Amino acid sequence: MGVHRLIALSLAGLLLAGAGAARAAEPYPTRPVHWVVPFPPGGATDVVARIMSQWLSDHLGQQVVIDNRGGAGGNIATQSVINAAPDGYTIMLVPTSSAINATLYESLPYNFLRDIAPVAGLVQSPNVMEVNLAVPAGNVAEFIALAKANPRKINMASPGIGTSVHLAGELFMMMAGVQLTHVPYRGGAPALTDLIGGQVQVMFDVLPGSLAHVRAGDVRALAVTTRARAAALPDVPVIAETVPGYESSTWFGLGAPKGTPPEIIARLNSVINAGLVDPTVKARLAEVGSDPMPLSAAEFGALVAAETEKWAKVVKAAGIKAE
Repeated sequence: MGVHRLIALSLAGLLLAGAGAARAAEPYPTRPVHWVVPFPPGGATDVVARIMSQWLSDHLGQQVVIDNRGGAGGNIATQSVINAAPDGYTIMLVPTSSAINATLYESLPYNFLRDIAPVAGLVQSPNVMEVNLAVPAGNVAEFIALAKANPRKINMASPGIGTSVHLAGELFMMMAGVQLTHVPYRGGAPALTDLIGGQVQVMFDVLPGSLAHVRAGDVRALAVTTRARAAALPDVPVIAETVPGYESSTWFGLGAPKGTPPEIIARLNSVINAGLVDPTVKARLAEVGSDPMPLSAAEFGALVAAETEKWAKVVKAAGIKAE
């Protein structure tokens, strides 16, 4: 082989290597990102995901596509994300139930804290303790007195066993010393419909799901479940004013498969946090009763771990079993 031929081959090799390096160095993302949401379309979770997915699409330069995968309390969606390539092109909306499920389900094929990498916080919302208009209680103290006088005769609705709505009610029962009868539904909408209709008497619903009905006077809000009053319902007190130490909230964050490169996690975290302080995004989230929760990836991971420990105690003490 001649010298000129060797030089030509060497140059070709260098050009190919350079092209490969250029491709490897292309900024993330270079194609659409799939955002798995572990609930059907239309609920509060889906609304938050769609607000933030639009922000991500606009600021990442690639479409972020919502992929609703309901079923098995979110476990189907979680497993699909864990099985996905850790390349930043499959991400997951992490709900409060991810922390609850770790204890609620006796055998899961994964360990959420181990197998999902925390990326960012999204929002936090109070739950609202609300009653049917016929319930003769205008505040939490009166409700507790009524429940103690009628053990297990007051029906408590929830969107399903192990949801944050259910667990908020179980925590209330434990701390207030009352006995309610849990009536699980398949989703928040039918539960709320029956609460308004009087088939059930109380619900600790996520605020985004009930805010419009509270404002319309369809149900009576007795209190919110967070430590501070909700900006969306400033005149409604907190449960802790009557039951000291009570606190519960619904939160959403962002996760990715374990092994996702840290620079991709950092990129997503940066764009998400920029959105959470954007006035337009904040206003849209406020409309559905959600407060921005900007966190570092490590801070969000710590939150999920702390919530997993907290709800494990409630699940075990109440003897709750998955459906």
